[in-house]
Amino acid sequence: MQAVQITEHGDTDVIEYGEFPDPEIDRDEVLVDVKAAALNHLDIWTRRGMPGLDLEMPHIPGSDAAGVVEEVGEDVTRFEEGDRVAVSAGVGDLRMDDPTLDPTFHIIGEHVRGVHSEYAAVPEDNLIPVPEGVDWAVAGSSSLVFQTAWRMLIERADLEAGESVLVLGASGGVGHAALQIADYAGAEVYATGSTEEKLEYAEEHGADHVCNYEEENFADWVLSETDGRGVDVVVEHVGAPTWRDSLKSLTKGGRLVTCGGTGGGNPETDIPRIFWEQLTIIGSTMATPEQVDDVMELVWDGTFEPAIREELPMSETARAHEIIENREGFGKVVVRPDSEL
Repeated sequence: MQAVQITEHGDTDVIEYGEFPDPEIDRDEVLVDVKAAALNHLDIWTRRGMPGLDLEMPHIPGSDAAGVVEEVGEDVTRFEEGDRVAVSAGVGDLRMDDPTLDPTFHIIGEHVRGVHSEYAAVPEDNLIPVPEGVDWAVAGSSSLVFQTAWRMLIERADLEAGESVLVLGASGGVGHAALQIADYAGAEVYATGSTEEKLEYAEEHGADHVCNYEEENFADWVLSETDGRGVDVVVEHVGAPTWRDSLKSLTKGGRLVTCGGTGGGNPETDIPRIFWEQLTIIGSTMATPEQVDDVMELVWDGTFEPAIREELPMSETARAHEIIENREGFGKVVVRPDSEL
C-alpha cells in the first residue's frame, strides 16, 4: 500500500509518501480502506519529535481518518465488511473515578502507528459508525478536535448556560470546535483570531464578540468588553505566548482549561493571580467513548460543522503540514490517498 511516513524527526522534508507493507489485523482489529484523513497539530509535534516520544521508524502519522471496513478480526462484533467508520484515536480509559482502571493512555498516530495510509489496522474500540450521507471529508476530520473540545468544556470545565467563554485561536482545529460547542451550551462566546476573515468565520459560527490579537492585547480587550469582570472559562491550547493573558482574562473563581501548548509547553505563569483570584487550572485530553458518541452525533446531524480549509492528496502531506504551521486559513486540512483521487 501507499502511506505517509517519516523515517526520522525533523522539518517537512522528512515526510515521504510511498510503499509500505500492508497492515495485518489482530483478532480485535478492523482493516479500514481509508477514504479521507486529516491533520492535527499533534502531527506537527510528532514529526518534529517531542521529549519522551520513542517511535518505531518508519512511522505512519495521523490520528483522524474515515473509510470502509475491508476486513474484521475474529473477535470483532460491532462491525462487518462494508460498514462506514471513523477513527477515534484515544486508546485507554480516561475515567478518573475508578482506581482499578488501567491508567495507561495513548493516541493513535502520536504514540503508535497512525492512519494516514491507504489501509489502516484499527482496534474495534477505536472506531465510530458513520451514517450514510455523511461526506468522507467531514467523517475523516471531525473526531479528534470535536471530542477534545467537548470534553474540555462540557465535562472538565462543567460549562453552564449563561456563563462566558473565551476561545483562543477560534479558527484552528480545537478552537473552531470549541467555538461551536460553547455556543451550543448557551454561553456568551468571546473569540480571538489573526485576520478579519477568521473573525468573520468565528462570528458566523457562534462568537458574540471577536478580537484580532495581532492588533490588540486580547486580555485587555476581554476586560474592556466585560466591564472589568473577565470571563468564566478560557479555552487555552496555545501555551507560552498566551498563558499569562489567559489568566488575566478570567473573572474571580474562573477556570482555565487546557489541552496543549502549540506555541510552547512551558509558559511563565502568574502564581499570585491564581491564588488571589482563586482560579482553577484544568487539564484535559481527548474524551471517553461515551463523550465521543455524544459529540459525534451532533456532527453527523449537522449541528456542528467541521471547517475544511483545504483538501490535498496524501502525496502532498508536507504541504499540509506547512498550512498548519503557517496558520493559513481556518479549520482542518484533509488528505486523501492518491488512489482515491
